[in-house]
Amino acid sequence: MGIETPFTAAQGVSLSEALRERTAAVHVTAERSGIINDILKQKAGRDGYALLLRNVLPAYEAMETGLRDRGQNKVLSVFAQPGLARAQSIRNDLTQLVGENFERSVPLLDAGKQYADRVARAAEGDGMRLISHAYVRYLGDLSGGQVLKKLLGKSMELPPQALTLYDFPDIPDHNAFKNELRAAIDKAADVVSDPEELISEAVAAFQHNIAISTAVQDKVGSAS
Repeated sequence: MGIETPFTAAQGVSLSEALRERTAAVHVTAERSGIINDILKQKAGRDGYALLLRNVLPAYEAMETGLRDRGQNKVLSVFAQPGLARAQSIRNDLTQLVGENFERSVPLLDAGKQYADRVARAAEGDGMRLISHAYVRYLGDLSGGQVLKKLLGKSMELPPQALTLYDFPDIPDHNAFKNELRAAIDKAADVVSDPEELISEAVAAFQHNIAISTAVQDKVGSAS
């Protein structure tokens, strides 16, 4: 595997394009790892899915708190729109899946804690590294998440009220909105001191997701 050339605008590639290209391999690995792989193969159970949600929830909460705190930042404000936030939807889905006491009945694994800690650190300083986590989470929910919604509804027979993570009633045109998010990422290249840090942070975000997915599968046992 060759050494990546650090991102610069002079390369003629936008930051959003560089993010997509440089995270492509780890993105594929994430889809083929742990409980996510089982979900895509329609072999996962409700317990595994609930455990997955429980362990990404703190990362969403840390990310969305950080974004709200920096709502005056012209770049970050795009990712802080209320219609995009997912934490409350995840809480709703967990309540539907396992009940109101899900925080006690469903464990927060070390991998989930480490992911949330990473996001919290990204919120420090100017908070611009939150862009990387928003890129991984929100673009994923607006894209592949829509496929997951159909698979989960079919394989686990989950009702719509347990799948609100993937509902964006305030964002009717997903493709247009994803382009808006990508445009904000491209603007970030002009205001951050080192755009390469955003790419490295996005790779780390995917790696944390792989760790959670694997840990969840290990906890509930592979269904494959």
